[in-house]
Amino acid sequence: MRWLMQFGGFRERLLADDLFMAKLAMECGVGIFTKTAAEYERRRENFFNELEVVFADVAMAIIVDFMLVYLPAPTVSLRPPLALTAGGISKFFHNCPDNAFQVALSGTSYTLLQRLGAITRNGAKLFAVGTTSSLVGTAITNAFIKARKAVDQNSEGEVETVPIVSTSVAYGVYMAVSSNLRYQIVAGVIEQRLLEPMLHQHKLALSALCFAVRTGNTFLGSLLWVDYARLIGIQKSH
Repeated sequence: MRWLMQFGGFRERLLADDLFMAKLAMECGVGIFTKTAAEYERRRENFFNELEVVFADVAMAIIVDFMLVYLPAPTVSLRPPLALTAGGISKFFHNCPDNAFQVALSGTSYTLLQRLGAITRNGAKLFAVGTTSSLVGTAITNAFIKARKAVDQNSEGEVETVPIVSTSVAYGVYMAVSSNLRYQIVAGVIEQRLLEPMLHQHKLALSALCFAVRTGNTFLGSLLWVDYARLIGIQKSH
């Protein structure tokens, strides 16, 4: 913890939420299991026939799990002021909270526009993270598909390669909209405004409820991604 407190981003989040690291571990640790379960729930008998696509979805999701917890986590603002030459847009987003729904500390306040700015700023960051991680994930998946076809001639035509650009952009949009809103609500409304005031003195119970909420949110997100990917046509149901 002492080592992490050297870094501004972690320090701001650890001071605002002493369970931040536990939540980060929960999300990344349980993510691989809930996302795989969600993939099986949507694909059922086609799960193993579409294993390469499943791998892409899970790989992309695990890469961004860290950012999904980190970006919308409530913070104690310790950031240095912007340079006097900074533009108006930079100044506006600099003064926005990290979570649109976070409780403002004594002596500070956020306008509705600043809270909406937090959603926009995090959405832009998650679009970049989602698109980049998808580029890596789909490239690896296509490599696996080609290797499988080269080894097993019977698999020829069973699973098509994943369209890299369209999948990556679609995943970036999904992250910026669905994941961004869901994780901001989980961190700012459910955890900080509802659970923590009630269970502040009962850390074990608070951790257990946060674990349950985040597990459910991760599973829901995986279900929504499969439906969204099929709806826009970047994945097909065999």
